Amino acid sequence: MLMDKIRILITDDHPVVLEGLSGMLAGQPDFEVIGLAADGDTAVKMHGSLAPDITLMDLRMPGLDGVGAIKAIKAQQPASRIIVLTTYDSDADILPAIEAGATGYLLKDAPREDLFRAIRAAARGDAVLAPAVAARLMTRMRAPAEENLSAREIEVLQLVAKGAGNKEIGKSLHISTATVKTHLIHIYGKLGVDDRTAAVTTALEKGIITLAR
Repeated sequence: MLMDKIRILITDDHPVVLEGLSGMLAGQPDFEVIGLAADGDTAVKMHGSLAPDITLMDLRMPGLDGVGAIKAIKAQQPASRIIVLTTYDSDADILPAIEAGATGYLLKDAPREDLFRAIRAAARGDAVLAPAVAARLMTRMRAPAEENLSAREIEVLQLVAKGAGNKEIGKSLHISTATVKTHLIHIYGKLGVDDRTAAVTTALEKGIITLAR
């Protein structure tokens, strides 16, 4: 009796990673790699035509990033199962991906057996999180409510950390300058600070944002 294989689409902007993952997964008898995408736009198109069981999604790519691709795929096919596979584990990376609809979130330094198990679990419909990611989410849940920034507030603060002004932030996020100011007021209140510099410093110390962009 033939085994139904888990059909996998891999998305990453590094050719070596794509080839490495493809070769590694193809060695499993119950996996079939059906496509490789080097960016988010390609992933969305390939997902629409191939309908994979599982999509492995990098986060930071040129053009449409991983979160944007997840949103686009989930809008087309809400039942899609997407596992983020990245090197980044800050709140600024994890929260937007989970809110966009990712089924799981793994780090690239995970042992291959962990990746195999995660793919099989996600194919069954289970959520899968790297231990470090799960720990961050648990810490966030246990933190006082006033310290928890929303995904949008984190996006704003991430841009502030890059040196962007309110007008530039508004243009980047497609919101008004007034809305940016409102977000900043909420951020200051939640972090217990009075200005942009202190907000960025505090957020970096808490691991809410990262400068590695």
